[in-house]
Amino acid sequence: MKKLRKLYDWVLSWAHSRYGSWALFGIAFSESSFFPIPPDVLQIALSVSIPKKSYRYALIAAAGSVLGGMLGYAIGVYLMEWMGWPILNFYHLGEKYEGVRHLFHQYGPWAIAIAGFTPIPYKLFTIASGAFDIHFGMFVLMSLLSRSARFLMVATLIYIFGPTVKEFIDKYFNFLTILFFLLLI
Repeated sequence: MKKLRKLYDWVLSWAHSRYGSWALFGIAFSESSFFPIPPDVLQIALSVSIPKKSYRYALIAAAGSVLGGMLGYAIGVYLMEWMGWPILNFYHLGEKYEGVRHLFHQYGPWAIAIAGFTPIPYKLFTIASGAFDIHFGMFVLMSLLSRSARFLMVATLIYIFGPTVKEFIDKYFNFLTILFFLLLI
């Protein structure tokens, strides 16, 4: 946990850098395929510091996340044995892999949309999408919709309520994402 906390603090440190937007893009990109800290952490910190740029940060995070998801998809298609399984096993997601297969069979592309919006580790779904040969165009579309909705929801809350919403989001993020998804349905 100590190492994870250091990594978390490192991510937050980018909020005080002139390279914060680039760091947000990089973290969103890498989190979609292999990095453990979600980009929401940095997006919130950047948005709280400059609420008028909240939507810009949301779009940067969405773009990085979708492009990183494409890398995860490619890992699933071409490098599953060499990289996919080691990544999933490192995060103890290997046992959830078959559950994802079931979700794909039951919900089709909507499983990607659900995973892209919720706190479920998105890297599991990006890699599995490639491994299970999910249609690439549908994968990108669902990723774009869900990841954009997720980051735009955070941006909207910060834009409207300012810094006080950070604590609220941190405390109720899982509940808020489930509620938003239910309202979306």
